[in-house]
Amino acid sequence: MADCVSKVELTVSCTDLLDKDVGSKSDPLCVLLQSTGAGDKWMELGRTERMKNTSSPSFSQRLRLDYHFETVQNLKLQIYDIDNSSSDLSDDDFLGGVELTLGQIVSSKTVTRPLQLKKGKPAGKGTISVTAEEIKDNRAIILELEAKNLDKKDMFGKSDPFLEIFKAGEGGKWQLVHRTEVVKNNLSPSWKKISVPLQTFCSGDLEKPLKVDCSDHDGDGSHDLIGSFTTKVSELQKAALGSPVEFECIHPDKQKKKKSYKNSGIVVVKSCKLEAQYTFLDYVMGGCQINFTVGIDFTGSNGDPRSPDSLHYLSPDGTNQYLSALWSVGQVVQDYDTDKLFPAFGFGAKLPPDYQAAHHEFALNFNPSNPYCQGIQGIVDAYRMVLPQLRLSGPTNFSPIINHVASIASSAAQANAATQYFVLLILTDGEITDLDQTKDAIVRASRLPLSIIIVGVGPADFKAMQLLDGDDGVLRSTVGEAVSRDIVQFVPLRDFKDASVSALAQSVLAEVPHQLVSYFKMRGLDPAKQGPPAKS
Repeated sequence: MADCVSKVELTVSCTDLLDKDVGSKSDPLCVLLQSTGAGDKWMELGRTERMKNTSSPSFSQRLRLDYHFETVQNLKLQIYDIDNSSSDLSDDDFLGGVELTLGQIVSSKTVTRPLQLKKGKPAGKGTISVTAEEIKDNRAIILELEAKNLDKKDMFGKSDPFLEIFKAGEGGKWQLVHRTEVVKNNLSPSWKKISVPLQTFCSGDLEKPLKVDCSDHDGDGSHDLIGSFTTKVSELQKAALGSPVEFECIHPDKQKKKKSYKNSGIVVVKSCKLEAQYTFLDYVMGGCQINFTVGIDFTGSNGDPRSPDSLHYLSPDGTNQYLSALWSVGQVVQDYDTDKLFPAFGFGAKLPPDYQAAHHEFALNFNPSNPYCQGIQGIVDAYRMVLPQLRLSGPTNFSPIINHVASIASSAAQANAATQYFVLLILTDGEITDLDQTKDAIVRASRLPLSIIIVGVGPADFKAMQLLDGDDGVLRSTVGEAVSRDIVQFVPLRDFKDASVSALAQSVLAEVPHQLVSYFKMRGLDPAKQGPPAKS
């Protein structure tokens, strides 16, 4: 983990794109991909909004990525004409793209290139411009906006108003920073609360000139201006709750024509506040440790480890599905834990010497007072050592191990600082006996600095696991209490049969940064140390 990672925001615009739509202009969108370094494999990092009916779009949605000085970050920017609502791009028209390194963009601030259909094959039409800005300000501006008495622009109904906010750019140009949703058929609309990073909104400068256009939306892309005004963030900030700030929307042509012209309506800023918005990297770079714990399912439904049909059967090269899932996820998480000592537990087996009752939470290294393994390799070694000595049994109880890690997370949470976060990886064949107790344990744990990752091994249907993930609805305890945040991520290993080892980790760990930030935000905790942490 590099000590200091800069975040960079890319702004994209195009001119003179190919028109693929019959009778109208394209509806373009830009996708940002980064090379994974493995052959010709690319990973999507983000995409802009889709613009309607334009061959020269300026996208307001910025593309954010981390800038690592020490690696060559190969990027692809691709423009597609989107004609449906699916996020899959394979059924959309490709209008051209460009391959660049992030270093090229950063070192020249703005790069303009002709679009290519593939390397060395020009699209014949269209250019793309990419501008990079380092994100230095972690505040966001949060605005509540409404309007009253706007001019009617439509023949048969009222106007369909939306706002576009611009900041003063280089060379006197206005640069779009935010576009609100359209409110249909309403001359006194209220728009949804907007939150925009301050760096995007005004480059962090509260005195930078801003322009706000209020327009009437037309489906064919020819939106009519209702009126405009100029302001700056320091003026918007005068809108405290209960004392809004009002701006007159002026249409320049109408103002010229009519002496008696007053305005084309009023835009009201109901509230304006600036809030710090920390990222995962802010917390990690502020010294937050991620503590990784593993729980492995040794219940009878896995099959006898000596039989080749068993999910615990070690192949001649010493691997199985349990170990490959552990390696994949562990390799990523271990970078965020300085001591690299990971507690590892098994559940559902009878232990030597007496093999009496099944244990629902035993130290994998058979050392209950010190269940820590050195690195991921240490967990693998402990697993291989104890496997021949265990008798697989049952029932399959998840709640003891969740409660165990939750109790450690609970005492860490007493510190009231963003210094510790816990990730519990449970590897299981998916049979579960104590579903109710597990739901209760998860609901309690959702108030703690903990994320739970469940990887399903083997061919089971995993319905109960999907229920715990809560993606289909909110997970509730047996008494109806809802989780206070989503902390469980479930994936079946079989979905990654042909993918690279890193693909499983990317999938299950994708949610963890957001879960960590949501926990500390819920607790109102800022990163422990502002600025780069001391080198360990």
